[in-house]
Amino acid sequence: MPDLEALLPQAARAWVASIPADEHAEAYSRAARIVGKAPLDVPGRGTWGTDEVARAAILVRGFSPTVAWSRGDNRERQAVLKALPLLPSPERFVELAVEACRSNVLTVFCAIACENPFPRTHFPEPAFNQMVLKAAFNGVALARIDGLAERKNAELARMAADFAAERRAAGRPVPEDLHLVMKGAPS
Repeated sequence: MPDLEALLPQAARAWVASIPADEHAEAYSRAARIVGKAPLDVPGRGTWGTDEVARAAILVRGFSPTVAWSRGDNRERQAVLKALPLLPSPERFVELAVEACRSNVLTVFCAIACENPFPRTHFPEPAFNQMVLKAAFNGVALARIDGLAERKNAELARMAADFAAERRAAGRPVPEDLHLVMKGAPS
């Protein structure tokens, strides 16, 4: 995992380093106003906003992800989801992450489903399968799902085939990349 603070511009890095522990909640919510939202490349994890990187650094420093999630707006929730694999004992947050997959806000859903190793590592098979199908339904490129090739399974292939059949029967297009979960899946 990348050192998030090292990715931040100097002024943003200094701001994160100066936040006292008793001010994490306020700093978390103010991050976008302080550091901006300029895109930053996070190696192996895609493009994040500067505010998301700063917020993830605040979470790593000890601010509660569940508090940040429950109080946060969509952008703050995205940062929680992106930061989950970086936190100590991340498996504690499986329920929160699975719940996030139910979001109707596509950017929140993509924060957990795309370029994020957390579902690959921690989701039970049914939750992983549902996440993949929701991505296909919403037109999210399945290649963005970390670990898809290793996690595809016979049940996911069956679900994808049923989904494709339903789309065809309704006269709707079938996602072109749905084959990624059907070809070579264990039977």
